[in-house]
Amino acid sequence: MKNKTILLASRPNGVPTQENFAFEVQDVPALQEGHVLLKSLYVSVDPYMRGRMSDAASYVAPYTVGEPITGGIVAEVIDSRNPQFPKGTVVMDRLPWQQYIVHDGSGLSKISPDIAPLSYHLGILGMPGLTAYFGLLHIGDPKPGETVVVSGAAGAVGTVVGQIAKLKGCRVVGVAGSDDKIAYLKEALGFDEAINYKTVGDLKEAMAQACPDGVDVYFDNVGGEISDAVYLKLNKFARIAICGQIAYYNATSAPTGMRVEPILLKKSALMKGFIVSDFAQNFNTAAKDLVTWLKEGKLQYQETISEGFENIPQAFLGLFSGENTGKQLVKVADREG
Repeated sequence: MKNKTILLASRPNGVPTQENFAFEVQDVPALQEGHVLLKSLYVSVDPYMRGRMSDAASYVAPYTVGEPITGGIVAEVIDSRNPQFPKGTVVMDRLPWQQYIVHDGSGLSKISPDIAPLSYHLGILGMPGLTAYFGLLHIGDPKPGETVVVSGAAGAVGTVVGQIAKLKGCRVVGVAGSDDKIAYLKEALGFDEAINYKTVGDLKEAMAQACPDGVDVYFDNVGGEISDAVYLKLNKFARIAICGQIAYYNATSAPTGMRVEPILLKKSALMKGFIVSDFAQNFNTAAKDLVTWLKEGKLQYQETISEGFENIPQAFLGLFSGENTGKQLVKVADREG
């Protein structure tokens, strides 16, 4: 059996390109006792992976040039010599970008096809959903009647943040980059207001109009000029959850912008960065809430799904031009079981 793998061919300087990826074809090795053979079904591509393509120090080790790229994958056990994972079991883990993966079973999480579509375990029921849950509820701490602003609002995390904020009785303002996304946020997800930062012109004026009573909670996925506009509208005791800074991920020089410290001081505001793994001890509680809200119809979820293993790099690159609405995934294969 032949197996395709996607390697990091080189470290990007600025925006990644197809040249930073390489494909390799090898034979699938024989299965040893205690191991399983996995077939990749869905592959997640996420903005944080851009940081791992660099060799700069971060909260997670960088990818190694010449080695497989890894990320969230839902896979099916198609052969097993491990009694804990019989053939047909569906699992999830951070795995190499390969069509087939030989694995010893350690760290694999079993997932049920009956709870939700399998792809949801890489989105609303996976890392993005958990990120939205903890960043908003544990750092943002929204109260009924408060105004919550979300940047990157039409992405995998932002769509969930806004909906949970609405569940908590807040007024929600989203920032996204196309008219279609703006319509989706307001018409499908119930955001109270949304701003197209690419066409609005004066972003600071647009933020002032969208938030006449100021901003109490800011969930920041983007950074840059969007954040500068939000900072000017912060209320007393505002809370800012720093989830992502995609505006800077491809920067080739140190970014400059507003000095936010005086604003935080005057407003007695809290700004805190976080990684979802900071809350690992509470994952089960969050997952139960997300599943409940999803089953009750209180959370809507959209995915952008490309097809074909060979299209994984392009799906990843599309994240930086805003091609996706909701979670970006690549479907590699159908289940056999």
